Amino acid sequence: MKYRKLGKTGLDVSVLSFGASSLGSVFHKTDDFEGIRTVHAAIDAGINYIDVSPYYGLTKAETVLGKAIQQIPRDKFLLSTKAGRYGVDSFDFSAKRIVSSIEESLSRLHTDYVDLLFLHDIEFVPMEIILEEAVPTLHKLKEQGKIRFAGICGLPLELFEKLLPQVEVDVILSYCHYSLNDTSLLSLLPSIEANGVGLVNASPLSMGLLSTRGTPDWHPASEELKTACKKAAEYCAAKGLDVAKLAVQFSTENEHIPTTLVSTANPDNIVKNALWSDEPIDVELLREVLVLLESVHNESWVSGRPEYNEKINR
Repeated sequence: MKYRKLGKTGLDVSVLSFGASSLGSVFHKTDDFEGIRTVHAAIDAGINYIDVSPYYGLTKAETVLGKAIQQIPRDKFLLSTKAGRYGVDSFDFSAKRIVSSIEESLSRLHTDYVDLLFLHDIEFVPMEIILEEAVPTLHKLKEQGKIRFAGICGLPLELFEKLLPQVEVDVILSYCHYSLNDTSLLSLLPSIEANGVGLVNASPLSMGLLSTRGTPDWHPASEELKTACKKAAEYCAAKGLDVAKLAVQFSTENEHIPTTLVSTANPDNIVKNALWSDEPIDVELLREVLVLLESVHNESWVSGRPEYNEKINR
């Protein structure tokens, strides 16, 4: 497993990290014992960063993860959770709720601090709340030792473009913008690097778009994007290859992307993903798949308030 620096935090993060959303049965029903085994397998495979949120499975993911990491020395992994989003349409970024949220998370996770705390999907609320109340609360939590570093996360890149010059955070989490079908995150790298901000990339499979199974009904992508991604996955399968392998390798090989989160509740899957990240990418297959996805390259979807979706098809 390779490791990279996370901005100016000084943290060395594995290029492939573990997203614990699957432990909350977010995508399908999962077995808690197998989920715990998956966390242990991830650590054994060299993955040293785990991300979760109280939103995932309505606290179930944190609860299962807490049971898993109780059995692992705290210095063996880096841990992040989130605050502000608690349901599909439930948001509260007030100082009082962020403080109570982190206390609840620490209790479920059986730890007295997290390495990173992200404000979760901030594009859904007015920026004044984030700038004037939420971020200052993160700074206070840093002073108290409850968190080591502060971050923000969301889908629209326009959100980060507007906020990075205005807000003092250590890390951002961006998802579905650095994968085989969408590399628009590259446009944000100059600003990220100029500000010394750490970057966590998530969802190299674009929330299931890159799969032969087809996407779930709730997926917000257009039918054109869903169809193109499924065709690319089927093209790989016809050659006896897995598009997931290509996607994981593509996302983790870029030296400017410190770490990429993948989520699973299957121990064999996380080990397989970790091994993939150490193998050389199939350059010819990559070229062919990128050609298949060219018509939908950088196509995204709307999330949150209209002002953060100005460049939706970048």
